[in-house]
Amino acid sequence: MSNWLTLRGRRHSFQFDRRLLIVVSLLIAANVIAMIVCVGLGSTFISPLAVIRSLIGIGDSSNSMIIFSLRMPRVVIAVMVGAALAVSGALLQGIVRNPLSSPDVIGITGGASLGTIIFILYFSHLSIRYMPISSIAGAFAAAFLVYLFAYRRGITPLRLVLIGIGMATALTAFSYMLILTASFTPTAVAVKAFTFMTGSIYGVSWERDVFTLWPWMVVLLPIALIYARHLNVQELGDEVATSVGSSVHIKRTVLLLISVALAGAAVAIGGAINFIGLMAPHIARKLVGPAYGGVIPVSALIGSLVLLLSDLIARIAFIPLDIPAGVFTAAIGAPFFIYLLYRHRKS
Repeated sequence: MSNWLTLRGRRHSFQFDRRLLIVVSLLIAANVIAMIVCVGLGSTFISPLAVIRSLIGIGDSSNSMIIFSLRMPRVVIAVMVGAALAVSGALLQGIVRNPLSSPDVIGITGGASLGTIIFILYFSHLSIRYMPISSIAGAFAAAFLVYLFAYRRGITPLRLVLIGIGMATALTAFSYMLILTASFTPTAVAVKAFTFMTGSIYGVSWERDVFTLWPWMVVLLPIALIYARHLNVQELGDEVATSVGSSVHIKRTVLLLISVALAGAAVAIGGAINFIGLMAPHIARKLVGPAYGGVIPVSALIGSLVLLLSDLIARIAFIPLDIPAGVFTAAIGAPFFIYLLYRHRKS
């Protein structure tokens, strides 16, 4: 049986990888189930059937209030932030052709965090709609510095990772220094900044957070998927990509801008959540192969699923305490990163 499913119309025909369709369908189902479970579990338990009834508008009013006002915004943010970080990592790994690259490993998340901390401490009187802009500006500044310091007659994967780790550490330290030395900062703002540095989606709301992030997702994710095919060509090397008519430097710049913007927007709302951008693309390639037309959507679904489950554990494992989700993503991602370092030690 062929691995391709062909749909033919009068003028056009389309081919789909059967394996990709199966994996995407299963991941969508897993995300939907995880969302229902996440909405139902908490200090007040709501059964999956009651959750579904509320979602279609025929549920109990008290359950609906808990679901739509308190839990659903958190679930939606987890899906969007996880997907954005995963796609950002997949693009970055394809751009630099380095399996160890991700926004948090090479300092982009650190730059975005610093930009957001500056906004929280010094510009909190402005509308929160401007916070992703501050975060993205910090992410771009960090990406530029990493590229500048790592460039020496070209960029090697090892140098990029080492410079990126150093830059990420320095930016994180500087962010903490700003929080600790800002004597004018109210205690509540300082606590918010410290929680943000750990990576948490606690206390999000529809208007303040969901409606701030979704325009960036609606614009950037489709562009990332459209440009994914150029990464397949660039995997063959710059000379081959140029010979088949691809504008390598222009496409690479656009992809880098998308990657950094996705990471910056996600960090602005979800905080410094680490390792999703590293893990999700690797798992996606294991499931659907190296073609980025499949890696991008599968990475997004895996990233959202990982953050959904991490935040669920963070909410219910230590009730009444609400642990930042970034603690659990780091607990999974750090050993995964060590494994990748060991696996690619001779590369």
